[in-house]
Amino acid sequence: MTLSRRSFARLLACSSAALLPLPARGQAKARKLRAREAAYYDKLGGNRVACRLCPHQCRVADRGRGLCNVRENRGGTYHTLVYGQPCSVHVDPIEKKPLFHYLPGSQAFSLATAGCNFTCRFCQNWEISQRRPEDVETIDLMPEAVIRQARSNRCQVVAHTYGEPVVFYEYMRDCAALGRERGVPNVMISNGFIEKQPMRELCRHLGAVKIDLKAFTKAFYIEQCGGELKPVLDTLLTVRAEKTWLEVVVLLIPGLNDSPREIEGMCRWLARELGPDVPLHFSRFAPTYMLKNVPPTPPATLHGARSIALDAGIRFCYVGNLLSDAEHTYCPSCGKVLLRRLMYSLENEGLKDGICRFCKTPIPGVFA
Repeated sequence: MTLSRRSFARLLACSSAALLPLPARGQAKARKLRAREAAYYDKLGGNRVACRLCPHQCRVADRGRGLCNVRENRGGTYHTLVYGQPCSVHVDPIEKKPLFHYLPGSQAFSLATAGCNFTCRFCQNWEISQRRPEDVETIDLMPEAVIRQARSNRCQVVAHTYGEPVVFYEYMRDCAALGRERGVPNVMISNGFIEKQPMRELCRHLGAVKIDLKAFTKAFYIEQCGGELKPVLDTLLTVRAEKTWLEVVVLLIPGLNDSPREIEGMCRWLARELGPDVPLHFSRFAPTYMLKNVPPTPPATLHGARSIALDAGIRFCYVGNLLSDAEHTYCPSCGKVLLRRLMYSLENEGLKDGICRFCKTPIPGVFA
């Protein structure tokens, strides 16, 4: 499927996640997948391979796929099946990612492919993250075209988002490398479930990374996500060590990851290991996918979590998916509002060249 001007305009007019229409269940049209050799795998005997991209470390037999469903072994050579084949493309404010200290007010050319290396029971984009690439409609959009379309749509940033960009690693890496050359930085919106070496390679090209920290317990990751906590914490440390701009988001789900004790332990770890200047966002849960029986997060829980974070030493903590003064960026020294937000709109009231206009305190982030 070639991306024409008309189809691209129609795509940008789609809903918030810009999902292309999915075939009815059981009626998916067979589509020839474009395969390209994958990065980060070892060849084993008997045409078997071992994936080294994420901590699942899948061992895949000939004609088999990894847990992400988008990487396939063909005769002992591992392939990605989604390179240059996004199933979701949209233009979003960068605040929607959310990234609050990275080029605030800019527009992000946002894209995703099918597949994920998690199986989160609360995923809001499960229609693409839990599908195989042959089961979704896609468009042809190679890295050169991504950067070109970002520029033509007046986007300052390319965001790899919606699903899980780790599973389309090669595509993201090449877009980010080209974007850095062309002055269109790329950002990664991820669950952080990736091995250290591929993450370090990505950091050489990315402008920023936002990690969804699902919870601060091993049990939650195993039972609700099909993953592990420690590799995600290791990714946070890797990104921080590489000096790539980093922000963290925690979706608070009532009764599952919102206890004050867990939140306090998480915030103290973040403040100690990442430092006080890494922005932390607490987002409100809305019933979805397999957790439709769980109620939305009470506002008091979100504001309580923010208070815990500030007490733990985190200087920039936000509340998301809820109209609140906690969306604003405040100067940690004088307390004045610097960036005022209403949902995804932004008003600069006191930030100039990354410095508070009122008391001249430097504000960490990338603002130009």
